Amino acid sequence: MIFDKTDKNLLELLQTDSKQTNKELSNKLGLSVTAVYERIKKLEREGFIDGYVALVNKARIDKNFVVFCHVKLVQHTQDYVIKFEREVAKIPEVLECYHLSGDYDYLLKVLVTDMAAFREFMVKKLTSISHIGSTHSMFVINEVKHSTVIRL
Repeated sequence: MIFDKTDKNLLELLQTDSKQTNKELSNKLGLSVTAVYERIKKLEREGFIDGYVALVNKARIDKNFVVFCHVKLVQHTQDYVIKFEREVAKIPEVLECYHLSGDYDYLLKVLVTDMAAFREFMVKKLTSISHIGSTHSMFVINEVKHSTVIRL
């Protein structure tokens, strides 16, 4: 597939507001509505677009307590890594999980209502996963920047 400047512009427009109509997009890109539709379908088919989501306001649903939690496993065996990743993926409070290099093995982004809910998450969910050696948590004081747009 050829990925050109128009595809790049289309992706940037969709990342900013995916609810724009094909007509609105066609006006911004100088293309026909059909051409925009076909390009979107092509980008979806080729895996450039993974899906569409609604971004929820954390404060409105009382889930505004954001914690970044480092996790260190006791050993780095394949079995421990696979088990940890499988178990942490099932926990709804964990929005993101990254396997890292450095002092800790994983970084989790956790979203809960407050400190009490975070303690319950730690005691009942996270630390119930075997093979965790240690954790280190950092609480967000203020969200300075949050974006889902990837500049192309």
